[in-house]
Amino acid sequence: MQELYDDISFRTSKLITSSYSTSFSSAVSFLDDDIQNAIYSIYGFVRLADEIVDSFHEFNKQLLLQNFERDYYDALENGISLNPALNSFQQTVLKYNITDDLIQSFLNSMKTDLSKSDHNSKSETDEYIYGSAEVVGLMCLKVFVNGEETLYNELKEPARRLGAAFQKVNFLRDIKNDIQNLNRKYFHNTINRQFDETVKEEIVNDIIADFEFSLTGLRKLPQNSKRGVLIAYYYYLNLLKKIRKTPASKLLEKRIRVKDSVKLLILFKAIIVTKLNLI
Repeated sequence: MQELYDDISFRTSKLITSSYSTSFSSAVSFLDDDIQNAIYSIYGFVRLADEIVDSFHEFNKQLLLQNFERDYYDALENGISLNPALNSFQQTVLKYNITDDLIQSFLNSMKTDLSKSDHNSKSETDEYIYGSAEVVGLMCLKVFVNGEETLYNELKEPARRLGAAFQKVNFLRDIKNDIQNLNRKYFHNTINRQFDETVKEEIVNDIIADFEFSLTGLRKLPQNSKRGVLIAYYYYLNLLKKIRKTPASKLLEKRIRVKDSVKLLILFKAIIVTKLNLI
């Protein structure tokens, strides 16, 4: 009956993914069938940790995160967890040799959210983005290359830059909530400076450089994952373009979204580009 429970565990991670991010879930659905569950399990793990620090304001977040980390390592040691998301994730960690330094870097960034509200220097911003996003890209890359260490090392830096680009776009999209509700400033550019068009343009140009560099790695991804990653790439690039066109003052008033009709066009574009081998 463990096979049934494991199946339920991976389906739980898929449900977490589709419930929290329809766009990411859609991109994952275009990965090869044999790696979809692994990516869902990675998202489920990071999503739950992120929810602890971002959403559970009426509870002891530090204790919840501490217990979450302890439960993960118990699952890894024992080969099972009664938390379905952790049960599926520990299986993915073992199957694809996801190293503990990536997981610890991620958890440390989550802990930072509980103790630090401002990132006062570029190094602090970069360190947080590495732990909160770049390592997630590296976890996914471990799945994509399935043990091919030479390819992993070749694509490691582009994967990091793509994860950084996605996270920075998220920060710009959510800047209203981060500043007004969570009292956080992730961009060092915004410390002691007003978030205006000049600051926004600095950040946007930095993100564009990340996107351009990451494309060199995306082209070399195995066929099992190229289409799904390209969908996410196009989606976040489109979101960045909308943010760039939106006045900085408006970003502090509303959260920018991509229309469903545009998401559909993005899907078609990625399908055509990969089918015709244009990337």
